Amino acid sequence: MRYQGGCHCGAVRYNVEVDLASPITCNCSYCGKRGSVLAFTQADNFTLEKGAESLTEYRFNTKTIEHLFCSACGMESFARGTMPDGTKMAAVNVRCLDGVDVAALSIQEVDGRSR
Repeated sequence: MRYQGGCHCGAVRYNVEVDLASPITCNCSYCGKRGSVLAFTQADNFTLEKGAESLTEYRFNTKTIEHLFCSACGMESFARGTMPDGTKMAAVNVRCLDGVDVAALSIQEVDGRSR
C-alpha cells in the first residue's frame, strides 16, 4: 500500500509504498533507545516530498545505514541503506506514517543486540 508520512513538526514529508505485514522492532543500542517500528521497501518506492534541507544524518557501527532525522523536531521518520543483497532500500518508521494503527500490526522482534 501507499502511505504518506513525515516528522513530528511537518518539515519532512514523504510518500512510500511499503508492506506492513511484518514490521520489526530491534533491540540494538540505537533502535532500543529510539523505540521505532520499522518497515523496509526498495528505494524507488520512497519519495521525499519536502524537507531535504531539514535532514541531518547520523551513522554508527558499520556506517551502512543513513539515519536521517529532522533538524527542527529531531524525529527520525525514515532511513536509507542497502539490503544484504545490495538492493538500495528505505526503512520507514511506521509510527510516522499517517493513519496507521501500530497496535493493530503483527510486529516482529529482531535481536540486533546480539549481532
